[in-house]
Amino acid sequence: MDTLAKDFSYALRSLRKSPAFALTAMLTLALGIGASTAIFSVANAVLLRPLPYAQADRLMLLWGELRARDVTDFPFPPGDLQDLREQGTLFQDIEAVASFRQPLAGDGADPEQVRVTGVTTNLLPMLGARVAVGRGFVPEDATPQPQAAQAGNAPGAAPPQNAPQLPAIVVLEHGFWQRRYGGDPGVVGRTIDLGGQRAQVVGVLAPGFELLWPPGTNVDAVPDMFTALRIDYETASRINVFLRVVGRLKPGVTVAQGQEQVERIAADLRERFPIKKTADLHFRLEPMHEDLVADARPAIVALMGAVGFVLLIACANVANLLLMRATARERELAVRAALGSSPWRLVRQLLTESVVLAGGGALLGLGLAYAGIRLLVALAPANLPRLDAIRIDPAVLAFTALASLLAAALFGLVPALRAARPDLGEVLRASGRTPGLGGGKLLRQGVVMAEVALSFVLLVGCGLMVRSFVALSRTDPGFDPRGVLTFVANPQANAEEARAAFMRQLRERLLAIPGVQAVTAANPLPLDGGVGNARWGTEEAVADASKFQQANVHIVLPGYFEALRTRLIAGRPLAEGDNRPTATGIVIDELLAAKAFPGQSAVGRRLLVRVRSPEPEWLEVLGVVAHQRHESLAADGREAMYVTDGFMGHGAAGRWAVRTSGDPARLTPQVRAAVAELDPRLPVAEVQPMEALVDQAMAPTRFALVLIGVFAVIAAVLAAVGLYGVLATGVRQRTAEIGVRMALGAPTGSIFRLVLGEGLRLSAVGAVLGVLAAVLLTRVMRSMLVGVEATDPATFATIAVLFFVIAALACWLPARRAAGLDPKIALREE
Repeated sequence: MDTLAKDFSYALRSLRKSPAFALTAMLTLALGIGASTAIFSVANAVLLRPLPYAQADRLMLLWGELRARDVTDFPFPPGDLQDLREQGTLFQDIEAVASFRQPLAGDGADPEQVRVTGVTTNLLPMLGARVAVGRGFVPEDATPQPQAAQAGNAPGAAPPQNAPQLPAIVVLEHGFWQRRYGGDPGVVGRTIDLGGQRAQVVGVLAPGFELLWPPGTNVDAVPDMFTALRIDYETASRINVFLRVVGRLKPGVTVAQGQEQVERIAADLRERFPIKKTADLHFRLEPMHEDLVADARPAIVALMGAVGFVLLIACANVANLLLMRATARERELAVRAALGSSPWRLVRQLLTESVVLAGGGALLGLGLAYAGIRLLVALAPANLPRLDAIRIDPAVLAFTALASLLAAALFGLVPALRAARPDLGEVLRASGRTPGLGGGKLLRQGVVMAEVALSFVLLVGCGLMVRSFVALSRTDPGFDPRGVLTFVANPQANAEEARAAFMRQLRERLLAIPGVQAVTAANPLPLDGGVGNARWGTEEAVADASKFQQANVHIVLPGYFEALRTRLIAGRPLAEGDNRPTATGIVIDELLAAKAFPGQSAVGRRLLVRVRSPEPEWLEVLGVVAHQRHESLAADGREAMYVTDGFMGHGAAGRWAVRTSGDPARLTPQVRAAVAELDPRLPVAEVQPMEALVDQAMAPTRFALVLIGVFAVIAAVLAAVGLYGVLATGVRQRTAEIGVRMALGAPTGSIFRLVLGEGLRLSAVGAVLGVLAAVLLTRVMRSMLVGVEATDPATFATIAVLFFVIAALACWLPARRAAGLDPKIALREE
């Protein structure tokens, strides 16, 4: 330990004598270590850290698959949930969840739209949620309301007239309790007005609880409140699908065993219910954590690979610096060897200096990582789970320490081994001002070629992401989001006539606002995250129910396509006369038309559709419109059909879109005032320009592009600096040779080309290696790319040209310096 302390003391003194070298090396390492730490903090929070639930490794998500209709994420109806519970003997618990929106009033504060999540009563205890005030749910809270059997007990369904209404039971989320009620424990026991029905508050959850479901499932991670789902399993619906299901396997049960059992349950349902057999219903079991991060994993793995390259390039740069420093210290090291120092003693001393440099780089890198994490969270797309868990914790600190030690070994070991075995006779006899500078040339050149190859791979990855982002920005979503303001306002009246009047009057008031060009409403709007699906078929489906297919269904007001500027391909759009329950018209998109009536006109044809009743009904195709991208901009998504709000009984199309000639955000006060004129108790929620929905859809690609782009720029700069350093050192080594050449008549142009050619040859070899590596490594990015292949020749060619421009600039200064040498001065270097 005493010797080690002396080594560190000597290393600090040695580096203090070369502050420029030490600072350059530490800053270079800080870039690599800081970037690696920041991205690892994301990987640790999202991919590595277990879910914050009790016995999280045994939690499984259950998915319905309609294989005959190409559907892989079908929600569950209440009746199927009951079968899973009764027959799922390998599960400790099987629970369900469903999120929705309701207006909240009757508690003394202003009305607002709240996010409500219905849960089976044991879901929160199963996940380990704690109650801070009051109590959680008990089985009696799920006592069903009197309802019609076919209603399916969906959240918010109204009971029949004259039936006794039991108050809903709710538990508040801790943050909502603090915001809405100021943390008042007296709210427990109060009755509030939730969606026009009574609801009793029985408790408040402890802070920090989240429902971590995969994107696209419509399960709110942090709802404002939870309510106990009231499902009458004796009369539960088999067709009203709205439940997302999670189960916990019993100890010792494998995922394969659980999958085998749920498949047997699905097979039993197929035998009992013809509709499930024709749809080819299957159940799929997925570990909850793996399912949650499935979409995010490719991007995070790609980013970890990118920062790994940046760290390797940084280490290569510092290794080159150490090689040059070692050649300048050859006389010192030779003297120490002559005085009895063993090679291992010299290696240890030089490695100690490398550890000190790596330690300094790690400390600076932690500062960069802290700032980088804040930037990452700000840039991160909404579908990246567990953003609040991204931070510098002990695991991240351990990674930083390990990365710094690994870096010290990578950049320090080879220079140390080479410097620890000097040729004593040659070094001690050497004269001149640059002893030993000729050594290690091939090693330094090899390091630079590796830097070039690694940075080339990153530049190719950046180029592919740029091409993807451009393709996304040029994608026609099937509607024009510019100048459109969206918001949510659902009528709360029970009577159909009152709901119809509200929709009509609100539309009229919105149209009267100066600057408003068109008003429509839908459920859902494109890219808003909403989910609606329905079964459809042609004449073939009458005889063979397996011919039914699944499509997205949108409930819209007449004028929807005109307001969103969706192109009409054939027929006519939905009109006011279609906005009634007795209407029999439907509009479909071009994808569904091509699938249902290939090579034929769909207008005037009939589709058998189940969208509002237990049994399908015949609807006439009035028109065909361009396909609207609903799930994402990166893919077409599922086919779509459109029915009117009146067809569904009025009031279902609660997501409004107002097109204006100016900035849509400026209409917010007028929109709120228009709604308040009709119903002061009705809250207006989720007010935002429609372009924000498009922006959210582009966020994952933009996130990857920005990060890979930053890493690629850092890598290219470091590679250029490394190339410059090698050539500058080479010019210094060959000063006398260059002087002789010039004295013998070599023109300055030939000297310039000599040095420039050497640099470009190194770059060319590195680029060839980079191309080979990029062809193999960019394949992991395929799921992140849009409109471009991972081996796109145009991208590779463009990056090659760009890289040679960067290399030429890096070579230009040393070549210019060599060409400008004075032969008399150069010859005196001999």
